[in-house]
Amino acid sequence: MTMRAQSQVARMLELVPYLQARDGVPVTDVARDFGVSPAQIIKDLNVLWFCGLPNSVSGDMIDVDMDALEDEGIVRISNAEFLTRPLRLTPAEALALIVALRALAESAGPRQREPVDRALAKIEAAAGERSASAAAVDVQLDTGDPEIRDSIDLALREHRQLHLRYYVASRDETTERVTDPLRLVYFEGRPYLEAWCHRAGETRLFRVSSVTAATVLDTAADPPPDLSLLDVTQGPFRPDPEDPVAVLDLDRAARWVADYHPVESTTELDAGRLRIALRYGDVRWLHRLVMRLGGAARVVEPAGLAAAVRQSAVDSLANYPRDP
Repeated sequence: MTMRAQSQVARMLELVPYLQARDGVPVTDVARDFGVSPAQIIKDLNVLWFCGLPNSVSGDMIDVDMDALEDEGIVRISNAEFLTRPLRLTPAEALALIVALRALAESAGPRQREPVDRALAKIEAAAGERSASAAAVDVQLDTGDPEIRDSIDLALREHRQLHLRYYVASRDETTERVTDPLRLVYFEGRPYLEAWCHRAGETRLFRVSSVTAATVLDTAADPPPDLSLLDVTQGPFRPDPEDPVAVLDLDRAARWVADYHPVESTTELDAGRLRIALRYGDVRWLHRLVMRLGGAARVVEPAGLAAAVRQSAVDSLANYPRDP
């Protein structure tokens, strides 16, 4: 799902209760309150018109007043009362939620643990004996070194600066940084610290398992007052729009690169191959990526990188003995 589609889904989830609480509101007012154009609100309403419960037929869908689909129209919706009904979980849904909350409780910091435990206790009580089945599921989380996690949790809880010794895999070097911690976020079971990095002069995400030492400082954390949290809906790392773009051709075996790394565009080629364009901040990282993929990836652009990779491959092959 693209960032644009995700934003629309999030907005529509807020749009329905917003409209239900108002008996008619001008399109322009809705657009102003949601920070988008009237045309975008009209697009959202056209999508809502086809939304309803699973297995719904046309008469069960959310009804949008068609007169609203103009820039000066009044928005009204109806037949959306089902959204106010209490949520009822199936046994499978309840078990999945219990497992997820137990995993979250293991990795949560002190501030998050209490509300997670409360929610877990309520769902376990509602699930009854079925909740015992969740204990058979073993969830493996990469929470990092316990002492480092304790230091991070303390810095977050007391709003203090944190000195990090951090290993940067793309450059194969360890750096020293003073940070103002903001929050912990999780991706695929791995925690990342979002913090204002005084060395970089901007917000950064630090993978906790790459932190080799963390020391809580006596100085209070003081990030810029107008600082916004990073948009992490597309993953923990996003390229800088000013970074250069490389074009790679990937064989079928290397198509996973387009799923694992943020890409600007993809183009299907013959024989299951894929052409991707991706931004890179460190040419050494991109060089190592292509070399690691072996013959399954070829650099199309930039030409200088393509020549460097070819030369590295030739030099590497020269180190292997030739058959007589």
